[in-house]
Amino acid sequence: MAADGVRADLERLHELLLRERECAKTLAVDELMAVTEEKEALLQRLRPVNNASPEVRALAEVIQKENRRNAYLFWATLKFIRESVGFFNRQVAQPASYGSAGGLVQQTGSGMFLTGKV
Repeated sequence: MAADGVRADLERLHELLLRERECAKTLAVDELMAVTEEKEALLQRLRPVNNASPEVRALAEVIQKENRRNAYLFWATLKFIRESVGFFNRQVAQPASYGSAGGLVQQTGSGMFLTGKV
């Protein structure tokens, strides 16, 4: 791949990473999916380059940092969602019930507010 083509593809990838983060922050799911598809197609086209110019290397480092920022954003968001679901599940869990003989009575409900199943 020509140096100009690599640089143009990397610049486009950088733009897509910035757009991806904005879509995630604004919860623009449809646009996020479109950005992801375009990013995946672009990544399929990119190939390793020998003897890249310093400008291309610097751009690749910027892209790596932006990609890590996005990865952390998605990781932190998913962690928050998991913790929130766990909190709500604990809130709706049914307390222990005792029967007339003093033993625990089996509950029929699962106590699961959100199961995560689609």
